[in-house]
Amino acid sequence: MNVKIVKAGKAGSGQCTPEELEAVNAFARTELTAEEVYTFSVILCDNEVDRENECFTDQTLEQLRDLFVGKTGICDHDWRAANQKARIYRTEVVTDPERQTVYGAPYRYLKAYAYMLRTQSNAELIAEIEGGIKKETSVGCAVARRVCSVCGKEDGSCAHVPGEQYGGKLCYILLDGAVDAYEWSFVAVPAQKNAGVTKALGGAKDLKGFVATPVGSVFAGEYAALEQQAALGREYRENLQNEVLRLCLVCDEGMYPVLSETAGSMDARQLKRLKAHYEQRSAALFPVSAQLPGRNETVKFDGEAFQI
Repeated sequence: MNVKIVKAGKAGSGQCTPEELEAVNAFARTELTAEEVYTFSVILCDNEVDRENECFTDQTLEQLRDLFVGKTGICDHDWRAANQKARIYRTEVVTDPERQTVYGAPYRYLKAYAYMLRTQSNAELIAEIEGGIKKETSVGCAVARRVCSVCGKEDGSCAHVPGEQYGGKLCYILLDGAVDAYEWSFVAVPAQKNAGVTKALGGAKDLKGFVATPVGSVFAGEYAALEQQAALGREYRENLQNEVLRLCLVCDEGMYPVLSETAGSMDARQLKRLKAHYEQRSAALFPVSAQLPGRNETVKFDGEAFQI
């Protein structure tokens, strides 16, 4: 399953040299001049552990480097075509030799170069970038795996808690295997320690919040179907637990107080095994007897069953 990630960085202005202009014109349908183009650089994301105890692997940064070339820049992750403001024309992964991550690796970040047209409608945004008002950016991408740094297990299948220490080693989540890059956006509030980022499931606190964001809205239908299936699963488990407790009262009433307190923590597999056990005991304690005689058998009737 691919995981949607939103990470961000900072924007800074630059000059459109002849080399840069050539790279820009690779994306333009008409030949642009340096006077028509405004270029700036963007730090998209890095390999440092952020406030949500996640970081991109170096391999993922390299993969995102290629995926983000040509991606459009918007504002606040609003995917309307009219909201397109800029486009990335070149990217690079930069290593800072004087800096290390919290886990002791060389600090690396993904840097992108974007261009805008110097139009009247873009003048205010260009002025805000130049004035340092618009400098935080956020990117939407997809990764294949979320890997625990302690044990290497994926997608939360272990008991390690990100942010906790295990044997003196920090637990964090490695975002590994870039699958796609969607867009990058100017945002207002940074959340990442070193890059001024809003991240983590589209800036949402949970999965439900993520599907309500522009990045996650494409998964709204799938999420609704999963919610419905989860509700059916909870109903099935509740009915199973009630049946186990009923059989316990029938077969072993003395165990009921203990079982009624512990059954809530059992999963469906454990409850099914307990249900099968009590059904066997119930069959042994209360065997089924026929009310009618068998073949070639007679029942003596003396009328005592009808005496008052």
